[in-house]
Amino acid sequence: MKKALMYASVASMIAQFNMENIKLLQKLGYQVDVACNFESGSTISSDKVDELKNILNSMHINYFHIPLSRNITNIKSLWKAYCLTKQLLNTQHYDLIHCHSPIGGIVCRVANKNSNNYCYTKMIYTAHGFHFFKGNNPLKNFLFRNIERYGAKYTDTLIAINKEDYEAAKKFKLKKQGTVEYVPGVGIDLDKINSIQGNREKLINELDIPKDSILLLSVGELNENKNHRIVIEALPRLPSNIHYLICGIGLLKDSHFDLAEQLGVDDRLHLLGYKNNIIETMKSCDIFVFPSKREGLPVALMEAIACQLPCIASNIRGNRDLLSGNYDSRLFDLKKDDLARIILDLVNQPDEIQHEKNEDILKLISKNHIKKIMTDIYKEESYAKN
Repeated sequence: MKKALMYASVASMIAQFNMENIKLLQKLGYQVDVACNFESGSTISSDKVDELKNILNSMHINYFHIPLSRNITNIKSLWKAYCLTKQLLNTQHYDLIHCHSPIGGIVCRVANKNSNNYCYTKMIYTAHGFHFFKGNNPLKNFLFRNIERYGAKYTDTLIAINKEDYEAAKKFKLKKQGTVEYVPGVGIDLDKINSIQGNREKLINELDIPKDSILLLSVGELNENKNHRIVIEALPRLPSNIHYLICGIGLLKDSHFDLAEQLGVDDRLHLLGYKNNIIETMKSCDIFVFPSKREGLPVALMEAIACQLPCIASNIRGNRDLLSGNYDSRLFDLKKDDLARIILDLVNQPDEIQHEKNEDILKLISKNHIKKIMTDIYKEESYAKN
């Protein structure tokens, strides 16, 4: 039986973005293994990681812990991860490897290059947002661009999930006959989203706030990149009936509460933690706000679009791909005054918002469309090997 390895930096990358890919590989006749950091770094709870392990066991998938660090300066950890990865590749003889994220991607590809099976293994790499991008620190851009350029030499198929990265990737030199593919994310299940109803009254009661409150919602880990701070800083400039809800966990929970308290808006900030019913919550709110500093192609923003929520998002790659041309959405340049103004425009002029589905975007990011693209890529790699 053919063997494939799904490799990522952290377990949440497997759980949130690759279960469908694993099922596709199994359907194509592969025995699939998974390797990632199961102990730290994930954006999901330890209970969810354990649940992932149970699911993998039920699918007859072997999984291996690789202590990858999300910090590129942690050389000791990265070296250990490289050595363990190389050992795994030398003993398992994979026909196909699909690796993910910049750090996991480079460690896996270099380990494969130096393994005994390099000539016989097809390497697919999905860049979930290059760490070099327009507006970033020039020195960081130089470093990460050259790391990606180096890794591309050992890649058969490089998958970019947004248009800016796709154009950048096309400038790299891949392995002989290697290709760059544009695959807009992991896809969302439109049928499932359409079947879920919101429950605004229930949410309002849980928050214990007035029924006429206007609900802003963000979804994402509580970290610097997700940039929820800018929305909290905009709250004092907004009417007192506007409340800000965040679904997500992270290290900045206390910091966000402290900031809200300093600004006198702590009664209008609601940190909801990890939520299983994200779509229901989205459909119970008024406006979706996505202020990240860096993204690849955000699933949460895709889901908000599918829920027909008016969306406000930072003017960065990925977000631009999804919101350009959307009638009831806005992009802003990470300034709290601009954000407050846009929120007020949407709140004060609701009749001007056109709640129309962007059918072209929804078709592009639908789960069925992405599955078709990925099936073709996996088949091509299988045929190329044979």
